[in-house]
Amino acid sequence: MRRWPPIALAASLLLVATSLRADPAREPAGIVSRIKRVPIQSTALATVGYSKRLRALEIEFRNGAIYRYLDVGPDVCEALFKANSKARFYDQNVRHKYRSLHVRRRIR
Repeated sequence: MRRWPPIALAASLLLVATSLRADPAREPAGIVSRIKRVPIQSTALATVGYSKRLRALEIEFRNGAIYRYLDVGPDVCEALFKANSKARFYDQNVRHKYRSLHVRRRIR
């Protein structure tokens, strides 16, 4: 059995590890949203969309951030649209109540 010098072994392991690593240019940058959102009158929320198939509520905030809330029933979305204060309804009934995914980074 041939013994490799430690430096040659480390270099060959590094070469194998870098060749197995995924190409970062090919990896998705995040969720690609296809949920149609509509503008709403709100101080904090800009647009809201809902997917019945995914049971997902997607909210774009005035600061540009977009979040998708998972396993949200259609009744919650309807109540959000009917609420006098959309931002207050969001704070009390959606925020921290459902698992969320960040769809797009905040625009500064």
